[in-house]
Amino acid sequence: MSDTIFPGNTGELGRTRRELTPQASAAFADFSKAVFADGALDATTKQLIAVAVAHVTQCPYCIRGHTRSALRHGATDAQIMEAIWVAAEMRAGGAYAHSALALDEIEKAANKG
Repeated sequence: MSDTIFPGNTGELGRTRRELTPQASAAFADFSKAVFADGALDATTKQLIAVAVAHVTQCPYCIRGHTRSALRHGATDAQIMEAIWVAAEMRAGGAYAHSALALDEIEKAANKG
């Protein structure tokens, strides 16, 4: 699959971000390090969560980056794919749950006429 829709996330782009907003860039980097450090959840589990969330938010950079990071932290291919399936179920579950809104409008429309 071609990545031509999205530009590559290059070192040059990273430098430009840091030059344009050094304080925000540093704060974000520190925040990211703190979030993904071992804590109540180990770093591997956190990266698997990130892979799942990246699929729900549909961020191609996050999908690639957190998949690589999950692998570096020892996640297996099967664990990564299971995390993706959890994301898919949650995304589909949200659509199913929100059908209550449509059904409510259908009921309101039926009661008007």
